[in-house]
Formats: sequence, structure tokens, C-alpha cells
Amino acid sequence: SLIYFMKFISLFSNLKLLYNFFLFLALINIFFSTEKSHAKTFSINDIEISTPFEINFNKNEIIDKGFLKAFNELIFSIVQSKDQIKLKKTPINQIKGMIETFSIKEEKFIDEIYYLTLNVSFNKKNIFDLLESKNVFPSLPVKKDFLFIPVFVDQNKNQVSMFSEDKLFSSWNVNNKKKNLLNYILPTQDLDDFSLIKRNINNLETYDFKEIINKYNINDHIIMIVFKDDNKIRVFNKIFFNQKKNIKNLNYTEVNFDDEEELFEFIDNLKLVYEDFWKSQNQINTSVKLSLNISIDNSNNIKINKFEKILSDMDLIYNFSIYKFDNRNNFYKVIFNGTPDKFLEVMSDQNYDFEIKNKIWVLNDKS
Repeated sequence: SLIYFMKFISLFSNLKLLYNFFLFLALINIFFSTEKSHAKTFSINDIEISTPFEINFNKNEIIDKGFLKAFNELIFSIVQSKDQIKLKKTPINQIKGMIETFSIKEEKFIDEIYYLTLNVSFNKKNIFDLLESKNVFPSLPVKKDFLFIPVFVDQNKNQVSMFSEDKLFSSWNVNNKKKNLLNYILPTQDLDDFSLIKRNINNLETYDFKEIINKYNINDHIIMIVFKDDNKIRVFNKIFFNQKKNIKNLNYTEVNFDDEEELFEFIDNLKLVYEDFWKSQNQINTSVKLSLNISIDNSNNIKINKFEKILSDMDLIYNFSIYKFDNRNNFYKVIFNGTPDKFLEVMSDQNYDFEIKNKIWVLNDKS
């Protein structure tokens, strides 16, 4: 009996060592794999500030100006223009409280002028919380290429201008701002295209422009037709995105296209309309917070790190954390800004699918 007892003690000790080993591995998994899981940020880089170097020069005040400029640039890229006014008076201390990290990329003195270039990263959760408190829905800051076809019609002369003859065409991409999300691909000058448009001058609003569009490997496009009638300007826009057509009519008065300042103001106004349209297509409803319990096999560190990086990089993920673990699985609490179907869609794009067991979403990696 003593021998059996000693064997039992030995077996118990081995099981305890094995349990401690798996516990150690699980803890290593958690501490190392989730170290950066909450470091979800919006990065705004190359913020440039300059100021005269005077007796009362204060470097911290200059950096604060850089923080404010970075914040305004971020808001421009994720908030529609109608809501940006709600964020204009955000205090600098509140802005600084939302900064995850920043770095001074470059600083220099030239001719008694101090030049500073900053990189600033804002905590996404804090930014989303601020926007939600202002009843503002953010948009995903997704860059996008659009084929852009501008046509100018002088209705008094019944005349069409395009390409180099059209000041809108030649000036459209001159003053591009890096904070803009849309990149406009202008068609190359083609006499056949111009003749085609001239032949359709009386039905441009219904003309589909397919002969021109099909020459380019870009599905999404904007057709802008500016009709000038004396001092009245009407801009007819056909925006094609994801196989859907959107029509926008805009009216202006007394735009002098020969005046460079008025021309660029007109262009900036139209670009703002297109930016707002694009943001509306990528809006996040942060008031919808879907809570999901997800389990993942913890035997493969590489797959765990990959999964957590995907969660961390996904703007629709509001928050996530490990709420328990065992020797086989890590269990995550994930807060998602959207519906279950939308979650399955975006995760399927990452080659993940799920099987629901007892209200737990069990992760299957299809890769």
C-alpha cells in the first residue's frame, strides 16, 4: 500500500507540474500576445509647424500647436464636414489626453525660424468616445482612387470644353491636400473622346460615358458636368461606387473661372462634397456595440498573434480583451461596432469563420 501511495504522490506531482507548465504557457501567451492589443491608434504623420525664434520662445507651446493641427487633420479625415464644427472647440488638454504617442521627426533653425515636424498617434477608443459624446459618427479613413471625368458646358454658346481647354480639368489636381482621402485619376487627352462628348452635348446627363470609362481599369468613377448659363452654375454629378449610381445636383452663382482664387475655392468646395460622400459610405455606427465571446486554440502563438493584430488593426473593433483561458483555449471578449452579419463578413475577408457553441464563437482559421 505504501508503494501505491508513493506512486499516487508521484503521479499527482507530475500532474501538478504539467498543470503549472500549461498555466505558465497560457500566461506567457496572454502577457506577450496582448501587450499591444489595445494600442489601436490613428497615426497622423509629418505635421509641420514653424515659428520665429524669439526671446519668449516656448517649445512646449509649439508642440501643442502641432498636436492641435494633427487633431484637426484627423477629424477632417474621419468626420463629415457638417459635423466638424462640433469638434472645433475641443480643449488642448483633452486633445493631449487622447494622444497615445508622439515623436519629433525633425527640428531645425533656419534664418531665426524654428521648424518642427511631428508624428502623432491618437488612441482610437478615446477618439471614438469623444465623437460619440458629440453625437457624431466617424468614418473609416480609407483612401480611394476614382476615375474623374470633368466636362464644362457653356450653355450660352452651346459649347463643350474638356482636357487642356478646360480650366477645371487642368487645375483639379494642382492643390491636392494630403489629408484628402480621394485620389482623382483624370483621363488622358483623347480627341476621339472629346468628339464623342461633343456629339452628346444635348444628352450628357443621361449619357453613360462607357466608351471612355472602359479604357481604364477603375470601376468606381465620378462624372462631373458643369453647366454655365450666364451667372448661374449647375454642377451635375454622377458618382458610381460598388455598382451603384448616385446623382448630386449642386447650384452656384457668379463663379469667375478666370479668377484663380475663385476657381480653386470652387474646386475645394466640390472636393469636400465628394469627400463627404465617400465618408458616408464608410461610416461607423459607434452607438451599436455588439459583445462577442470568442475562443481560439492557444497552442499556436503565431496564429494568436495574427488574430490579435487583425483585431487591433480593425477600425470596427471598439475593444477586446482576454477574460479567461485554460490549457486549450484563450477566450476573448470583443466589442464590435456593427451587426453579427457584418462581423462575419469582415472576418471572412481575413479567412476566418466561426462555429457558435453555447454562445461562444469558436474561431476556425481557413488559411
